[in-house]
Amino acid sequence: MTEGSTVTPLELFFDLVFVYALTQVTALMADDLTGRGLLRGVLVLALLWWCWCCYAWLGNTVRADEGLVRVVLFAVMATMFVVAVTIPEAFDDLPGGLSGPVVFATCYLVVRVLHLVLYFFAARADAGLRRQLLRAALPMLAGALLLFSAALAPQRLTDSPQHVEAIRTALWVLALVVDYGGIMVIGSQGWRIFSAAHWTERHGLIIIIALGESLVAIGVGVTALPISWPIIAASVLAIAVTAALWWAYFDVVSIAAELVLHRAEGTARAALGRDSYTYLHLPMVVGIILLALGFKKVLAYVGDGTEHELSAPLHGLGLLALYGGVILYLLGHLGFRLRNMRSVNWPRVATVLLLVALLPVADHLPALAALGLLAAVCVGMVVAEVRLFGAARRELRDSFLAEHGAGAAPGH
Repeated sequence: MTEGSTVTPLELFFDLVFVYALTQVTALMADDLTGRGLLRGVLVLALLWWCWCCYAWLGNTVRADEGLVRVVLFAVMATMFVVAVTIPEAFDDLPGGLSGPVVFATCYLVVRVLHLVLYFFAARADAGLRRQLLRAALPMLAGALLLFSAALAPQRLTDSPQHVEAIRTALWVLALVVDYGGIMVIGSQGWRIFSAAHWTERHGLIIIIALGESLVAIGVGVTALPISWPIIAASVLAIAVTAALWWAYFDVVSIAAELVLHRAEGTARAALGRDSYTYLHLPMVVGIILLALGFKKVLAYVGDGTEHELSAPLHGLGLLALYGGVILYLLGHLGFRLRNMRSVNWPRVATVLLLVALLPVADHLPALAALGLLAAVCVGMVVAEVRLFGAARRELRDSFLAEHGAGAAPGH
């Protein structure tokens, strides 16, 4: 991999498995819209994200569509698909068949081991990277051991379903803390980001995939229901929110972040890529999936067609997912910009505070009105940023697009 390399078609194909996995996570939370269900969904999503990040790092070192790497990635795709299929049983085994938690943990371990073996092979000429991979194997194996413990141990320790659930969830949390924290502890010395363009494009595409899941949630929310004006209105408003989130990332932020990463070198570039992408993109993805859950809930309300449902407020966790998803997404952006560009986007700080303040108001509004209020705030944020930073935005976009052979930025 060299500077200027871009994402390969096989990496795009690889991401299709994660499209399905994100759909499964949304369904998992929607089927159990409780604090427990949301926590489980976030834990599964954090684990899936870590798997995806591993192969993003690998793809920045060696081309994914050449030689042995291609074959191994197909095997990883098959294994990850089994992980995605098993998500509904990741915590609770369903009657009959194999043990869902054990299958989930086994496939996760296979995905992680294949990554390390393939990465170690690709780094055969880089002793520093190989040493870092050996260090990274320790938290990975410890995390996998904790997942197997979560799958097997609770039933042997207690007969109480509540205690089994609590122990299993605690072991999942500990597994993620060990894995995420371990990579931070071993430091960035030895990691490599060879192409800033590939790195930023790869993460931009996963943001698009997550946003795509929010669009899927809109359609799934009204499956088999007759079309109506409330459904049309809710769909348009949901698209407006999603478009505003897309704009917030791709209009300027992704461009500026790529330029910063391109200027960094060596260990500083690896640390920047690890912190601002591997870690700080996770809250963005989690926020989008929570938003998708909120969309699904709103569409279920307005699609019912009865006067009661149309006027019913979106109370509780459905409303929290809707507004909290956008809040978490914007908080991820603020952290990303602070780490990457050492600056704060004050309109987004104001938007976060406004959404927090509006939560009690939205709790008393009909679901469709609550979605409309969210859309107005998100679109208003975009309009405010364009007006406040118009000259700087145009200069940055024109410079970037001219350098990439696209001419002037459209739309102004």
